Amino acid sequence: MSNTFLAMKKFILIFSIFIGIQLFAQQKITVWPKGEMPNSKGLKLNILEEKEGRITQIQEAELFAFLPAKEERKPMAVIIIPGGGYHHLTYDLGGYSYAKWLNTLGISAFVLNYRLPTSLDLKQREIGPLQDIQAAIKLIRKNASQYGISPDQIGVLGTSAGGHLAAMASNISKDYTELKGDLSAISTIPNFAILVSPVIDLGEFAHKGSRDNLLGENASAEKIKEYSMQNRVTEKTPPTILFHAQNDPAVPVINSMMYYEAMIKNKVKGALFIFPEGEHNIGISNKSELTDHWKEVCSDWLKTISKK
Repeated sequence: MSNTFLAMKKFILIFSIFIGIQLFAQQKITVWPKGEMPNSKGLKLNILEEKEGRITQIQEAELFAFLPAKEERKPMAVIIIPGGGYHHLTYDLGGYSYAKWLNTLGISAFVLNYRLPTSLDLKQREIGPLQDIQAAIKLIRKNASQYGISPDQIGVLGTSAGGHLAAMASNISKDYTELKGDLSAISTIPNFAILVSPVIDLGEFAHKGSRDNLLGENASAEKIKEYSMQNRVTEKTPPTILFHAQNDPAVPVINSMMYYEAMIKNKVKGALFIFPEGEHNIGISNKSELTDHWKEVCSDWLKTISKK
């Protein structure tokens, strides 16, 4: 057997292993088409990681795709919006962990790392994150067939400040993306929303850090009212399920209560579940067995709104 043949055989084996790794690895997707990211001063920023699993700065928004096996894949997909008080992105605990859980349900998941309002590159801080989630929804809808999902079964899941951003996407119909061409006509409103310990109110019951990071420390009363999401709910708000802990020390449970009350007034389909324990840590692994049931409840609720 010649050395040339052995070398070629070795190359084919290594190449096959590389391709296999690529196919099974999570896919990173750039949200904005080249040259079309709005609200930017054009600064070049490095990714800053405060500590493992928490990013404090990014250049532009990215999605990370987690897709179930084709044989198990359902038409539904969820864009996951990590929290972090609009100061950082908890992309691992508040992103990847939810994505892997959704995959066990046959649901495709896309974790969004969005531009933080504290970014030095933003011209207008409060709409930066909203532009990114709106563009992400458009992108996933446009490429739905590529991912084996339905464009009219795209939801959002937001935790903490990510819940506030999910609520913004659910209620602000104005398209801030400035995208042109075929993307311009695609809706930015998700088909459903899952809000976990969400920041909703930016007034009396606000998580101060989230409010200050989004709006600045001297926000006007008008701006606070505008970005308090209980004030933006209408009959067009998509079906929404909320989960919160009564003993949440960071984001008072009344945030979810105010949002759900607005949903009832506007006849929006959905549900609110308040657990006695869980603090601000409702996640995939919970200390309280009762709180841990939120995943089962959420899974059952998603079945009720799914389209066959």
